[in-house]
Amino acid sequence: MLRVGLTGGIASGKTLVAQMFAALGAHVIQADHIAHELMQHGEPVFDEVVRHFGPAILNPDGTINRSRLAEAAFSSSEGKPSRIQELNQIVHPHVIRKQEQWMKNLAQSDPQGVAIVEAALILEAGAGNRFDRLIVVTCQPEQRVQRWAQRMKVDEETARREISRRVAAQLPDEEKIKAADYVIDNSGSLDATKAQVGIVYWKLRNQLAK
Repeated sequence: MLRVGLTGGIASGKTLVAQMFAALGAHVIQADHIAHELMQHGEPVFDEVVRHFGPAILNPDGTINRSRLAEAAFSSSEGKPSRIQELNQIVHPHVIRKQEQWMKNLAQSDPQGVAIVEAALILEAGAGNRFDRLIVVTCQPEQRVQRWAQRMKVDEETARREISRRVAAQLPDEEKIKAADYVIDNSGSLDATKAQVGIVYWKLRNQLAK
């Protein structure tokens, strides 16, 4: 089985690309979905996150409000850095364990499969060496703003500020590209992205066949 990491900057289109790989037959898991499950009430991660960031991040029903958590983690004031690293230190080890178990199970059930983990902070977390291959998704900076604005239903200026704030916690695309085995440029049309995904998947399958 081939273990593949799929990463890229915020609003680059990682999830779209992951869905394209899945449509071709790859096994795909999203780190964000794992983190969401780990933050459900009753999970150890839930308790630790609430203890660390306080009850202000909770909804009236006691669940974690992810927007408030993001605000608490990414915001900085009076020269103090954001607390995103604190959040990552709580959540990442648990997410990585889940990913590893998922890939271990897949290696037994489909030893000739391609297992893709979609995660925003693979390189930032120093986890690149856990994978056989690394794919980086890129796009133009202004496209990130437009996509974020559409996704979150906010104006572009608000989106631009949020993108800037979050990008500060990530490696620049130039550094990600240096570490990549494959780069998918998601700046063009859907068909152009799909064509790139098809080529990369064909190359991954060929590596398994050797």
